Amino acid sequence: MASAGAIYRILSKEYPDACCELDFATPYQLLVATVLSAQCTDKRVNAVTPKLFAKYPSAKEMASARLADIERIVKSTGFFRAKARNIKALSQELMAKYDGEVPAVLDELVVLPGVGRKTANVVLGNAFDIPGLTVDTHFGRLSRRFGWTQEDDPVKVERDVAKLIPKKEWTHLSHRLIWHGRRICHSRKPACGACPLAKLCPSFGIGERDPELAKKLVKSKERW
Repeated sequence: MASAGAIYRILSKEYPDACCELDFATPYQLLVATVLSAQCTDKRVNAVTPKLFAKYPSAKEMASARLADIERIVKSTGFFRAKARNIKALSQELMAKYDGEVPAVLDELVVLPGVGRKTANVVLGNAFDIPGLTVDTHFGRLSRRFGWTQEDDPVKVERDVAKLIPKKEWTHLSHRLIWHGRRICHSRKPACGACPLAKLCPSFGIGERDPELAKKLVKSKERW
């Protein structure tokens, strides 16, 4: 198994500015944006939320909004009917139980409509500075390639990785794994020959080994 600490130190040097790329001004807005980001790029969500939050900046306005109006605004994010329904429903629940505020408690977040552990940890880590592991497809894929886990279930992946990295680094680790997965360690053809983790990674060679050819596979941030 690759040393988790050694890998994390290299990722920290490679992506010192890694952060949540969803635009938000409040915990509520991050919650909504993260719900919208399912099966959708952050870039697309950020193109939609300015209009959405200009009209419905808080749970109070969203809770009383017409569902059709929400659907119209978020349509380009995909699965828009389910997303609009969840956004309205979670807003109504926030108003009913928390006076419109987003709770900073995992167990209270995960029972909101459309909110799972991944979304909850995004909100906790980036809106409340409460460390959490955001196990999306990139996080899970890289954790398995590094030998940190053999699990596919996100909850089990989270459990295994939590044992390897100090809790205070969990949110930063999540961002850096996601950035590395988007840029170099792709799902279908990772750019192994251009990877700063090549000497440590037990999965080196499953992708393009040649450094020059691998460089062509590296994606810039603008292409994520």
